[in-house]
Amino acid sequence: MAANPFHLGWFLGNSYGVHGWNQPWGGSDAQDWTQPDLHIELAKALERACFDYLLLEDSLFVPDNYGSSMDFYLRRALRAPKNDPLPLVPLIAQATSHLGIVPTISTSFYPPYLLARLIATLDLMSKGRVGCNFVTSTAERAAQNFGLDAHLEHDLRYEMAGEFVDLVIQLWESWDADAIVMDRESGMFADPAKVRTIDFKGRFFASRGPLNTARPPQGRPVLVQAGGSPQGQNFAAKHMDAVLCAVSTIDEMKIFRSDLRQRVAAAGRDPDTCKVFYVILPTVGETDDEAHDRVRRRQTHREAAPELALAQMGSLTDIDFSTFDIDAPIGELTTNGQQGTLKRFLKQGRTLREIAHNYRYGYEDLVGTPATVAAQMAELMQEVGGDGFVFTGNLTRRYIAEVTDGIAPALQRMGLVRTAYEHPHFRDNLFAF
Repeated sequence: MAANPFHLGWFLGNSYGVHGWNQPWGGSDAQDWTQPDLHIELAKALERACFDYLLLEDSLFVPDNYGSSMDFYLRRALRAPKNDPLPLVPLIAQATSHLGIVPTISTSFYPPYLLARLIATLDLMSKGRVGCNFVTSTAERAAQNFGLDAHLEHDLRYEMAGEFVDLVIQLWESWDADAIVMDRESGMFADPAKVRTIDFKGRFFASRGPLNTARPPQGRPVLVQAGGSPQGQNFAAKHMDAVLCAVSTIDEMKIFRSDLRQRVAAAGRDPDTCKVFYVILPTVGETDDEAHDRVRRRQTHREAAPELALAQMGSLTDIDFSTFDIDAPIGELTTNGQQGTLKRFLKQGRTLREIAHNYRYGYEDLVGTPATVAAQMAELMQEVGGDGFVFTGNLTRRYIAEVTDGIAPALQRMGLVRTAYEHPHFRDNLFAF
């Protein structure tokens, strides 16, 4: 493999929800949205292209942030309806043999013991290929679904998340790796001397332990996070193996990586033990001109429907942007939702119309044939540093093929990504280079 190889992942927004709705290449996916077939096909394609992992996003509410109503979101299948992605994990594991699988859970609402047991079980079932994407959840409506009148304050949620992860790791470690001996002669299956209580008592959580299943094959399943606020980055710096960076410019990528690595070092860790993945949305064509034409058509659609971006952003920040004059200068806003996302959003223009026109979830300036995009990715990684890219975007079988049968093989031919998996475990592949 050539110098400075990098890793590949896929961030599946809307996860086990509606894909291909009203899109020309959506096929029957919208009608079949409750079935796992598309997700399994995606996973198989990612493994064929030697991706590190598939991350399954999740949320726990039906938004009503735009126009103070659920109507806009339900009419357009925007973030709802959505199934729980965790049942997909064993199905994907059974259909693949090397791909890492990363479901999302909320540290604000999941009991830590239940989560530790569930992820350990999935890691055992998959023979060491599961991770966990930790979110604190941002929506007031999600909190109300779990019996709270209002959501916990932003910084407090991250303090709680740190304690949550500490407890989960201790539960995974409550069994030694060699606790199961299966000694037929002595009649001992598990050695009691290698299983212990943890007697955890924190500010938010308590658990006696031990876990009632064995230690995960990876020891610690891969921990992933995508928060952009300073509190989110501090949380990542202390605990995470991989962090998603969803920004839209090269300068933002450089700043994010430099800042995170400093925080990781300040937390007493080697910065190289926390991988940085940049979120990208490439546009591919059979020619460069065709790809650029696709970008222009997509931009025209964005200009005609700014409410889509505003509704999406409203669901992330708990702000109803329909109450603002779309063409008036927008001032400073505060939120108990996604603070880093809101800060980036407001930097994209003076008015909401400009912001909706300019806002990008990830980096979109990758345009051309598969070979062109691969070369652009190589240049980008050379300039910003980092460990890999995570693809995202509207999921259709066409887009899957463009990435896994177009871009990925072009990167492989350049010697920039793996052509085979080095190890059976997700964690070992993630840290293989």
